[in-house]
Amino acid sequence: MLTLPKQWCLNARQPALKPDNKTERRTASSMKADKIIATYRRMRTLPLWRLLASDNGPTVIGLLQIHLYEKERSLPASILFERLTRDLEELRAQGRDFPQTAQAYVAGWLNDGYLERRFPPGAAEEEYELSTATIEAIRFLSSIAEPHSTATESRLSLVIQALAGLAEDTDTDKQRRIERLLAEKARIDKEIEAIQQGQMRVLPRDSALERIREIISLADELTGDFRRVRDQFEQLNRELRERIMDSDGNRGEVLDSLFAGIDLITESEAGRTFSAFWRLLTDPEQAAMLEEALDSVMSREFVTALGMRKRRFLLRLTRNLLEQGGAVHEVLQTFARSLKHFVQSREYLEQRRINQLLKQAQRAALALKDEVKSTESLEYSLELTSSRLRSLSQWTLYDPSLQASPEQMRKSGPPPIDLESVSELVAQSEIDFRTLKRDVRALLERREQASIGEVLEQFPAAQGLGSIVGLLALGSRHGVTSDDVETVAWVGEDDQRRRARIPKIYFLKDRADELV
Repeated sequence: MLTLPKQWCLNARQPALKPDNKTERRTASSMKADKIIATYRRMRTLPLWRLLASDNGPTVIGLLQIHLYEKERSLPASILFERLTRDLEELRAQGRDFPQTAQAYVAGWLNDGYLERRFPPGAAEEEYELSTATIEAIRFLSSIAEPHSTATESRLSLVIQALAGLAEDTDTDKQRRIERLLAEKARIDKEIEAIQQGQMRVLPRDSALERIREIISLADELTGDFRRVRDQFEQLNRELRERIMDSDGNRGEVLDSLFAGIDLITESEAGRTFSAFWRLLTDPEQAAMLEEALDSVMSREFVTALGMRKRRFLLRLTRNLLEQGGAVHEVLQTFARSLKHFVQSREYLEQRRINQLLKQAQRAALALKDEVKSTESLEYSLELTSSRLRSLSQWTLYDPSLQASPEQMRKSGPPPIDLESVSELVAQSEIDFRTLKRDVRALLERREQASIGEVLEQFPAAQGLGSIVGLLALGSRHGVTSDDVETVAWVGEDDQRRRARIPKIYFLKDRADELV
């Protein structure tokens, strides 16, 4: 008989050992890693990742950034093709391999999700703009190319102020809120007293530059949010239409809501969020506060240390917010109206019928897949149409002037400058309005009225075309416009004398006080 040690017998009666804490942590960590890896593998198929990882990614991103990001945000097809053709020719001259045409590359970028194509109402041709993925790729690479400090005083200050404001606005204790307001009042009174005594604290130049760069970064991200909101509306519009198509009954939840007059897109979470943002953006008091703050900041000396692109971004901040917000608001309203019309006009019934026929065809094909092999001849001929479908942008109109006999080149007169383009030029320029106002007032002290040409005769354009644009802007606001035109001249930075025809605008002596 074999006798086992006592401790062996005790161990045999004990249950199986449980995994220790280290084993559990390793298992949980492995599961978490698998989930993250699966997420990244899925993301690798998205346009953003594919664009950054493609061999021609730097070239594609650079071309799209130059033409559809830094200046215009959308371009007609003909203009985009022309500019890309010129760029491709320069790249080929440098020895780069780009054998296809601009139209072929744009079609590929559109298929890959780098571009979006729209046909605005009333437009003569389709327009292209960057997709959200391409915009995010450009911002990501720009942040690497121009990195900022990882921990800055201004960013910490923004976090502290936001948290303090949130804590105060969500506090329901009356006594604590009163104590905070009294403390804030005492601090303000103390600061006023210090300023009256000549002890005024001004933000140092470096700190001011750091803060304005953070503001520009935040504002740039804000303008990019509009695209994501518009994409959410488009996705919501598609989902609602799919739910209408897939519903088998006569009436469903979506149909009942739409027949009841409810705009499901406007009433969605994204719609309510954007509507609240749009009300804040278009509030007269908030808009005036923003304009006043921008004017004050742009007049500070430290702003001159910023690059031209960042200064132009600040000058156009309000306009960009309103333009892009207005575009998203129009998309929101258009989707809501089209969805309601889609239901009320009973168009969904026809679309649902087509959807049902497609499903029937799919079920019939699945039923026959085991009976008919893919390589088996069906002995059935299908006549195909000989017409080719092509995009409208690939067609060009016949121009008879190309076949005309060449004439001798004639000298053209100076080009006209219209008032509609003046506001755009003003927004993109840094014009010395103070000097221009002083010159106009000095001339009006000697005469009752003076046109822009007469002002330039006495005070030549120190900033070249910028002075002409500045005088036009002042004249359109403080002068009187006539139906006549006059020719003005100036000397540019290249010492070349140029001329242009402009509307004849008079400055009046009795309105000289407006030019102070």
